[in-house]
Amino acid sequence: MGTSGDENGTKLTGSGQRRAKRTYESIESVNANTNSFSPADQVLDSSPDPSLKDGKAHYSVNSIKSMVEQKVLTKRQRSQLHWLVKDLQILEDDIKRYGWNNLTVSEREEISLKRELLKLLNETGKDYAENGDTSGFKMQDEVASKKQLLTAKLRNKTDRVNWEEEQMKKSVIKADADEIKVKDSDNYEFVFDPESMIDFTDDTTDILEPVEDGRLAEALEEQINKMKSIKETRKSLPVYQYRQEILDSIRQHQILIVVGETGSGKTTQLPQFLVEDGYTNDGKCVVCTQPRRVAATSIASRVADEMDVILGKEVGYNIRFDDRTTPDKTILKYTTDGMLLREFLNDPQLSSYSAIMIDEAHERTLSTDILLGLLRGILQDRKDLRLIISSATMNATKFSKFFFDCPIFNVPGRRFPVDIHYTLQPEGNYINAAITTIFQIHTTQKLPGDILVFLTGQEEIESMQTKLLEILSKLDNTKFPDLLVVPIYANLPQEQQSKIFEPTPKNCRKVVLATNIAETSLTIDGIKFVVDPGFVKEQSYSGGVSKLVTVPCSRASVDQRAGRAGRLGPGKCFRLFTKWSYYNELEKVPKPEILRTKLNQVVLLLLSLGINDLLHFPMLDKPKTIQLSEALENLYAIGALNSRGAITKVGQVMCDFPCDPEYAKVIYSSVFEESCNGVLPEIVTIVSMLQESNSIFVPGLNSEEKTKLFGSLMQSSDHMLYLWIYEQWEENGYSRRWCQDFKLQHKTMKRVLRIRQQLWKYCRKQDFLLKHDQNLTQLKENMPRSVIEAKIIKCFISGFPTNIAKLSKQGYTNIKQDLSVSVHPSSVIFNRMKQEGKPMKYILYQSLMLTSKEFIRDCITFDKYEWLTETMPHIYK
Repeated sequence: MGTSGDENGTKLTGSGQRRAKRTYESIESVNANTNSFSPADQVLDSSPDPSLKDGKAHYSVNSIKSMVEQKVLTKRQRSQLHWLVKDLQILEDDIKRYGWNNLTVSEREEISLKRELLKLLNETGKDYAENGDTSGFKMQDEVASKKQLLTAKLRNKTDRVNWEEEQMKKSVIKADADEIKVKDSDNYEFVFDPESMIDFTDDTTDILEPVEDGRLAEALEEQINKMKSIKETRKSLPVYQYRQEILDSIRQHQILIVVGETGSGKTTQLPQFLVEDGYTNDGKCVVCTQPRRVAATSIASRVADEMDVILGKEVGYNIRFDDRTTPDKTILKYTTDGMLLREFLNDPQLSSYSAIMIDEAHERTLSTDILLGLLRGILQDRKDLRLIISSATMNATKFSKFFFDCPIFNVPGRRFPVDIHYTLQPEGNYINAAITTIFQIHTTQKLPGDILVFLTGQEEIESMQTKLLEILSKLDNTKFPDLLVVPIYANLPQEQQSKIFEPTPKNCRKVVLATNIAETSLTIDGIKFVVDPGFVKEQSYSGGVSKLVTVPCSRASVDQRAGRAGRLGPGKCFRLFTKWSYYNELEKVPKPEILRTKLNQVVLLLLSLGINDLLHFPMLDKPKTIQLSEALENLYAIGALNSRGAITKVGQVMCDFPCDPEYAKVIYSSVFEESCNGVLPEIVTIVSMLQESNSIFVPGLNSEEKTKLFGSLMQSSDHMLYLWIYEQWEENGYSRRWCQDFKLQHKTMKRVLRIRQQLWKYCRKQDFLLKHDQNLTQLKENMPRSVIEAKIIKCFISGFPTNIAKLSKQGYTNIKQDLSVSVHPSSVIFNRMKQEGKPMKYILYQSLMLTSKEFIRDCITFDKYEWLTETMPHIYK
């Protein structure tokens, strides 16, 4: 990268490159004197987006550089540079609020370019930039040459273009369209001679009106203070006080367990310590795993800010269907444990990493447990690799014993005392009890002090939010302060998720309704009260059926939840269960996923890595033999294994796809199975939509509203509705307005688009596109929709042969297990049966959820048993 640092922490920056490695010394000494703080190096220094080329944005970088080097600026150009600073402030605030990854491509390009322009200005006119001194520039309009051109592309709009558009909007009738496009407009550049422009004025504020020179210095000072604040925050974290001891321990021991409370800073700081200590100097990378996607993306964004780099460059993240890293440049990566697990397929030694941190290991996800088993094996071959396992207090000793009695480093927390309150009697309805408790706190406890309520999922959160708002509308606001209700769950749109981190307004209390994502993965400031019903939703697998069930939490989990109230000061936790229940009914620690979930995917992955002796594979907790047997049977049923238990060619293809093997088989069948081939594009689209089906529609959309929006499509199936939605969105140019009209979440649809692109890439990699019957594709234009739908259903039967319910006298029953199920009210099938009053004979479903009933979701129906025998003859006869 052309950068290095000497022993004293002196920075040597290469041309146009942002420094990635920050020395410990530069963080340790935060200079109060801004004259010794280089804004160009430490504030505005950035690498321009590689997609930007000179002459393709508001200024040509070369022409501006030439002007700056000559210290010659026209009055107009000088004024525009002033406005660049002001605009950049607004854009930087957007990054802080929403995160780099949530900005549009054009916004990212605009920010990168404007950072580069200010860097060039600052490097040559430092005195001018810091002190408002204009003596370094010649204010000679006549010197400006006609050969120095201002260039702009329509897609990189500047402040002047935005202003001009605003004036135009006042003069024309607005058409109801997302945008107006000119054919081949991207090939045109608009070139203006500064000397030939005409100056106008009116009674509105001219955006080109010169500002005081001191404003530029103020903007730079604000950026400097921002960096100081970040560094001071880092230094205040408990883990920072033990930086050197931790690094010494990592040098002495190949494996280290680090135990610390949530909020101690271990997740954000330990990987940075490794980077600063030189673990990436040899071209290798430091990686940190997270059990949840939301945590991986939000933490990566925070660390990028702390290291003063662009997210996706030196610091990035990689989650399923979303890779924000740059090859040969990313030195610190946050990823989900499942994605790192998949990397073993292409690199069994994980040779690209010098250090691996497994974070939140105490959650014992299935992927984390398998990762630990694989890492235990490769550490003996790779003595240069360092493994850090970050955990809460629970399970730390167990991790140490598993890894050859490796040392445990304890980081003292800064938790304040929390008073625990239990109910005197068990609560029959914990939702109503939680609402009552919220208002008890709100009406009796003084401000400030926000409330955190733990619920099991999106439905409970939305239901409670509705009830709270209804009660608030009837509450006398003159007697009590305002109550701000904000939800947080994985499928919530990003802009709504960010509201939980916004400061609570004065004379107001915030109540956060959260899933267990707020237990360890997220830290929310201002929380003083926790309301804990003591339940959590878990994935469970038994008797050949996977289902999502609501179960009591463990004692370790409720203790973690209580700790959220003691982050910034003394707090209180209100548990909606009895003290006797805590000691006698709750398990000590959560049950590991490997003991309660379906093992199909990990068994297939281990077999593809050549690990055939599953019974003796090292695991913290070994699954029961019956679990492994069921996984082998399921994989045989979908053709991933042969009768001897060896992985087949089809199984290898399934393992290569970044989705569950069942969905990979559905895609495979759409190309190779004679009874259902020829529908590859439709299948890839539906599979992509199913990956995000929980968040496609805006929260709170009910069945009646769906019927008004989608009409006759509500008489089909969930799968066909998803297909229609995507195809119409595509035909409408992936329009945000179209999504708004049909109550769809545009950000979710954009994720679906990325998923589809990735799946299509894997189809191309496996030569699916070459084998796809082109003649049949052409004939599909004349093929009845019913034939296409039949092929789609058969494809899903091939991947989910046991997820089928049959109509009986009692309702619907799983065709392979004696389990009664009901169609979830959110399903199109529920609405269809309600309207027609005539249920179909068979329903294929994608998921089963246990609440008040055994509900099936994402359903498609058929009435021909021969489709089962035709598609899966070895299962149905």
